Amino acid sequence: MDLLTSLRGVALVAVLCLATAACSWMVTRWVTALLIRREILDRPNHRSSHGTPTPRGGGIGVLAVALPLMGVIAWLYQPADTVTWAALGAAGILALVSWADDVRGVPVMLRLGAHIACVVLVLALVPEAFTLFQGALPLVLDRLIAALLWVWFLNLYNFMDGIDGLAGVETAAIGAGIFAATALIGAQGGGPAMVLGLSGLVLGAAALGFLALNWHPARVFLGDVGSVPLGYLTGWLLLTLAMWGYWVAALILPAYYLADSGLTIAARALRGEKLWQAHASHFYQRAVQRGWSHGRVARFVAGGDIALMALALFSTQVVTPAGDLLCLAGAAAIVALMLLWLARAMPKDSDAAA
Repeated sequence: MDLLTSLRGVALVAVLCLATAACSWMVTRWVTALLIRREILDRPNHRSSHGTPTPRGGGIGVLAVALPLMGVIAWLYQPADTVTWAALGAAGILALVSWADDVRGVPVMLRLGAHIACVVLVLALVPEAFTLFQGALPLVLDRLIAALLWVWFLNLYNFMDGIDGLAGVETAAIGAGIFAATALIGAQGGGPAMVLGLSGLVLGAAALGFLALNWHPARVFLGDVGSVPLGYLTGWLLLTLAMWGYWVAALILPAYYLADSGLTIAARALRGEKLWQAHASHFYQRAVQRGWSHGRVARFVAGGDIALMALALFSTQVVTPAGDLLCLAGAAAIVALMLLWLARAMPKDSDAAA
């Protein structure tokens, strides 16, 4: 991707990022006012991390900006790519199903069926030359594992949207990391790299616009209408990066989300808890319960994400298995330190209020 090889290209990228964030902020403000008028509110309960009723459904504003822009990018650089158009259309379908769940509730199996159908639809259109395990497994098994991972990822995005600012921070970090990774791939990536990189940039910038309204104390929440499609779209971008051979970077960028959600689910399973029921036992939730503010936790995760992003970008330049292992070990160390801090660190009064 050669967009960053000139000052004009850098300026265009900066303008796109700022305009996307500003539009997302403006549309989300309008959506928030509409949600308040319709009394579509997330009312606190004993598992909540907020104390007052808050509008739920701000993800509509994010998607209303990001999806059309991603469509324009696809039309400009890869108009005949059916995979991209299918992914964008499927994200819209998931948004509709998730919005129905936000408003009146949708049975778990129906939601899960929609998730699986949207994942299978796109994977069925991916050319056979592109596989998650680089041809090491039979195609059917490769696609099955990719589908399971993608469905899990879009659901963990929903699980991890539990405090103010966290989902916006993570989406912005992953989107920026995907954009930077494709920029390092260079001009040889052609149109597909432009679509992948700019889609990541747009998704991350739209999340930043939402973050301005979701920062603690949040004026609006994503809702399932936001978290599920965002998990679907970021999962698609990461899978694409992995299928191009940059699987280490694709694994490192969301490593904190993967570790927090994975270890929490495993611990709940060992305790015999019902995994589909809402809870408040993620590492980031435990930090808030000990007295850390939402903003402090979100800033800490953002710092860890920046370190992971730097390591992911370095991994795209590594050409040996030993180098890949070192990058993965570094990411594991960073995430382990993040989880240890979230699980154990005790705030001072000044820190808790920050």
